[in-house]
Amino acid sequence: MTEPHVQSEVGPLHSVLLHRPGTELKRLTPRNSDQLLFDAIPWVDRAQEEHDAFAEVLRSRGVEVLLLRSLLTDALRDSRARAAAVLSGVDELKLGVDIADTLRSHLSSVDDAALAEILIAGMTFEELPAAEGQSLVRRMHHAHDFAIEPLPNLLFTRDSSVWVGDRVAIAALAMPARRRESALTDLIYAYHPRFSHAARAYGAHSAPVEGGDVLLLAPGVVAIGVGERTTPAGVESFARSVFADDLAHTVLAVPIEQRRASMHLDTVCTMVDRDAVVMYPAIQDSLEAYTLRPAGEELKVSGPTPFLEAAAEAMDIDHLRVIDTGLDPVTAEREQWEDGNNTLALAPGVVVAYERNAETNARLEDAGIEVLRISGSELGSGRGGPRCMSCPITRAPLT
Repeated sequence: MTEPHVQSEVGPLHSVLLHRPGTELKRLTPRNSDQLLFDAIPWVDRAQEEHDAFAEVLRSRGVEVLLLRSLLTDALRDSRARAAAVLSGVDELKLGVDIADTLRSHLSSVDDAALAEILIAGMTFEELPAAEGQSLVRRMHHAHDFAIEPLPNLLFTRDSSVWVGDRVAIAALAMPARRRESALTDLIYAYHPRFSHAARAYGAHSAPVEGGDVLLLAPGVVAIGVGERTTPAGVESFARSVFADDLAHTVLAVPIEQRRASMHLDTVCTMVDRDAVVMYPAIQDSLEAYTLRPAGEELKVSGPTPFLEAAAEAMDIDHLRVIDTGLDPVTAEREQWEDGNNTLALAPGVVVAYERNAETNARLEDAGIEVLRISGSELGSGRGGPRCMSCPITRAPLT
């Protein structure tokens, strides 16, 4: 077991946090899928098979796979974690005092595995424990309405936390359907013995920053997308935090288009080698960056300048190589939508990618990148690829 530490996107991956999808995906219906941020209703059994195959690819390359549900169950053995978990799961403003009290009592009585399942999969009004007396709240909600919302996006473990050096940043998630994910991730890092010495780099109560927007371009260099999920205030707060902890010397704030297809920076650009990125060609020439550096107790902000130039300068390299998504505009747009840019590097020049993005994968291989292909026909229904589904805990330093 190695101590958590991540300095780059491509250092050899030693341990990673995944979440195997479960009952929470079975809660998705045409009526609630938009609210829960899924573009389609996944075939859950197949999604689980695909995720198991993804995890096995990582294990076959020597990566330790930590599963979120197991870690959460272990963390809930601590009475403080259980109290915090029950508090985070019960919305008294929504349920009213009586139902909230009954539900808190019920959650406090179930075992650790059952509590973890409820916190992840949610609970409908039909599933609420019985209680004495009349309740307007019960009577006016449909039986299949959620008393506790499910967390189908927990599959995308990248977003709720990110490691910078030996510190973990708990993300402040922007979308209402996802905010409770941070609470569960926070519990794991606070109470699981594996992370008992972990220090924090950023808190979930700060301005919105999501892990899918955070790219560790090189030791000391962090790029953060600003768009649908991460705000300028979030980038500024994150930068102050990593500068104060001496975790970075440069933060690049990268504006991206605020739309579903490009919800995070890693949907249009990820690193595949020490000096190379795979990038959606439609934004290659227009992507810009503001450069933030520490200036005593203040921030020095310059730019914007072209992202590729700003990144190369901060990384102290001549230029950042770009591998395009697709061979023509239509193919590029299709493969960007299908997470062609969202690769997970296992080492410099070795990445995991969805097999369906054939043109992008071929171009990566032409550029000397080894591509480990996985199926994602069902996993991708929430708009996320291999990078989205993985939170690196430990990477070896680049040498």
